[in-house]
Amino acid sequence: MKWLAGLLLWAARLPAWQAPDPSPDEIERIIQRMAEKETEFARARENYTYRQRYRFEELGPDRRPVGRLEMEADIIFNKEGKRIERVTYAPMNTLRNIIFTPEDEQDMRNVQPFVFTLKELPNYRVRYIGREKIDEIDCFVFAVKPKTMVEGQRYFAGIVWVDDRDLQIVKTYGRGVGTGKRVAGQRFPKFETWREQIDGKYWFPTYTVSNDVLNFESGAIPIRLVITYRDYKQFKAETTITFEGVDEPAPAKPPAKKQ
Repeated sequence: MKWLAGLLLWAARLPAWQAPDPSPDEIERIIQRMAEKETEFARARENYTYRQRYRFEELGPDRRPVGRLEMEADIIFNKEGKRIERVTYAPMNTLRNIIFTPEDEQDMRNVQPFVFTLKELPNYRVRYIGREKIDEIDCFVFAVKPKTMVEGQRYFAGIVWVDDRDLQIVKTYGRGVGTGKRVAGQRFPKFETWREQIDGKYWFPTYTVSNDVLNFESGAIPIRLVITYRDYKQFKAETTITFEGVDEPAPAKPPAKKQ
């Protein structure tokens, strides 16, 4: 009966929160619903202002920075209500052996804060891995990779953690991938992006980090990347936002103060 005692001991060590894995049909519904929720979130995020800071460091053998590229920008709306990016800090680029390319910029804007919308869903293969708890949040875990890649387009390949209640992504781990002549000699780091719940409804990307080694033909170069997204604020405009077919009027501007 030693095997039974061992089995009981192993079962006792399982996390108490662990629920049964969903069926294949349930997994398909979860993926579809997750893409719908991510689409809803993407629309909502377009109505928020925030500050984004990017720091990419080229490291020496001692893991200390020998070159750096930094930028800070406010994502805001102009007087006409058009969304714009206002750079507030951009010191001189001191990278020595790495060139920051348009593909790197695409990854910073679209891949590292990956949002898995209904528009993106047909382009990816999604495989259920299991359940995991991160920071007290029960999550479904999926492996995601592009089915095919159009030259010049950037894609996410990696793992996503999806809150099993809100069905929104709370964490991603992977790298940007793509094809094309420009991409052939480039190397792209693995990264991890965390989200936080803003205004009690949506999970917004707030922190991306990477500590990786880029293996170029000329040699290996260690790098460190940190991106922060903070000060999310809903833009107050006299517009109407539609989520899932429901019109929700945005709050009206406050009346002007008398002079």
